[in-house]
This record gives sequence, C-alpha cells and structure tokens, in this order.
Amino acid sequence: MWGQKAALAVIAVAANITPVAAQDAAFDAYLMQVKVRAVAQGVQAATVDREFMGLTVNPRVIDLDRGQPGNPQSTSFSPFAPYRAQHVDAARIGRGRGVYQAQRARLSSIEQQTGVPESIMVAIWGHETNYGSYTGNFDLIRSLASLAYEGRRRALFEGELIAALKMIDRGVPRSQLKGSWAGATGNPQFLPSIYLRLARDGDGDGRADIWSSQPDTLASIANYFANAGWRPGQPWGVAVSVPSTFDRSAIRNTLVSPRCPRVFQRHSGWRSMAEWRALGILPQGRAFPADNVQATLMEPDGEGATAYLLTGNYRVILDYNCSNFYALSVGLLADAVEG
Repeated sequence: MWGQKAALAVIAVAANITPVAAQDAAFDAYLMQVKVRAVAQGVQAATVDREFMGLTVNPRVIDLDRGQPGNPQSTSFSPFAPYRAQHVDAARIGRGRGVYQAQRARLSSIEQQTGVPESIMVAIWGHETNYGSYTGNFDLIRSLASLAYEGRRRALFEGELIAALKMIDRGVPRSQLKGSWAGATGNPQFLPSIYLRLARDGDGDGRADIWSSQPDTLASIANYFANAGWRPGQPWGVAVSVPSTFDRSAIRNTLVSPRCPRVFQRHSGWRSMAEWRALGILPQGRAFPADNVQATLMEPDGEGATAYLLTGNYRVILDYNCSNFYALSVGLLADAVEG
C-alpha cells in the first residue's frame, strides 16, 4: 500500500506541481473541512480564517508523534529508581517547598474547597513544567492542525484544534497558545479541551491564566483532581516493606484494565490495609491509613526493594498521566514538599 508521501508524489506528477505544493493544497483543503466543523461547534468563522491564514504543516511534530515509543508486546519493565532520582531530586524538592510556603494561604483555601492536598497541586506543577521553567514553545494551532491532518489520531487532534480555536474566541491570545508538540499548554500542561472544561480563576481577576498566574495554575490542577474523583483524607499511597517469604501468587491481579493495561499489569489485586498488615506488609516512615482503605501493591524495583501500597487516589494521578513512574514521582514529590 502506498503511503501518503507516495500518493502526493503521484498527484504532483499528474498535475505538474511539486510534492510540497501538493501537500500544501491537500492541507488547505483539510483545513477548510475543519473550518466547517469548527463553525458548526460555535467558533466564529472570522477566528478560523484569521488563525488558519498562511498555516503550513509542521513536519517536526509529525516526526515526533510517529517516533513515540511503545511496544505493547514487551513483558519487561524498567526499574523505577533511576527515574525517581531524576524527577524527585533536591532541586525540584527545594523549589517545590518554596512555592508551597509562598502560596500556603491560597493553597489552604483551594484544598478546603476541593479536598485536594496542597502538596499534590504543587507536585503536579513541579513534575509537569518544573514550576513553569519549561512549558514548550510549539505553536499549538500549527501543531494540532499538522497532527490532525496527518491522520493517525485525527479524532483526538482535530478535537483539540477546535478546542484551541474556542480558547481564542474566549479571549486567550494566539501568542499565549504555546506548548508541547502534542498540544499541552501552560504550567499544568492542559490540552485545550481540558482547559475549556476545568481551568479555574484562582486569583479573582476573571481569567483562568494557567500560563503566568500561580493561583490560577494551582486552582486548575486541584479542579482537575477533584473532577477525577480525589478522595479527601486518603493518601495516594504508602511506602512499605514486603517480607522475604511473601506469597505474591496469592494477591495476583487477574483483571485486565481497559485503559493503560500495561500500567495496571504491575499492580496486585485490591486488599484492605488491615488485610495487608495481616500479610506482613510493614509501612516505611508514614503510618497506614484507616484499616478499611483499599489499596494495591506494586514493587517498581523488584523484590527486596521498597514497595508501595497504592490507594484509589493514586488512580487519580494516573488519570492525569497514565504512567506508574509519573504517578509515583508525583506522590513522592508531594510528600517531600510537605515534609
């Protein structure tokens, strides 16, 4: 089967135009289709015309998307320790404590409203962009249009492109819509659709500015977690020691998750804290939560190393980014920032 580039080359030869010109024409035709769908969803036609004017494909973002790692057939797992050393380091902890102390009054108010711990808000911000140090410089409209046109995940990226146009209609300037190659933007790295749904004004100025306002950033992160089902009063997890005689076959998880199956493949079945204690699991440092709190066991560095009992709130962190290493690092950074 011919690929898109080969098809464009044939079209170009037949029409006596260059392959680049053929791609530009196909891209422009696709954008006209997007315009129809965007206007049908309430975007102003003038906004679409202005933002699409002169727009070209960004081959760099397409290459980055195609180069994403992923081998669902692999059964091997990397150790967590090197990732933890890089993402829960002294510098990130120190900066997080500074933010935590500087924003205590506002953070406390947001926690009272949402039930999401202050330290979790700070840790997400620290993990996503190192507290705003790097938020990405790709133009979101061009990136999302290029990824949607490429077609591998058209439904996702076209939806986010239209959401970005809606953001502009609501007053967010195009110059502010910078971010990752995949369309995430601002301090918390929200996709446009997430911004429209969950971004919040935390400083009372009438705008949800997740790019330059710390209060808006933290309030928006908390709103995301509250919306995803964070349970107030429960930790994300507890570091534990597993006895050398522990029978892992007895707690194996036999269910297959419909979402991120390889992530959940590393988790045991659910047990109460009382049941884990009865099996000889001992906490490291922090005490267990209430006996009836349910948790799964994960040993990210293998047998004999620190393991973790993970509550339902850990699943909320996974909703933000479905990666065990990410979620563990967020939890550990939150504990360090608070401690």
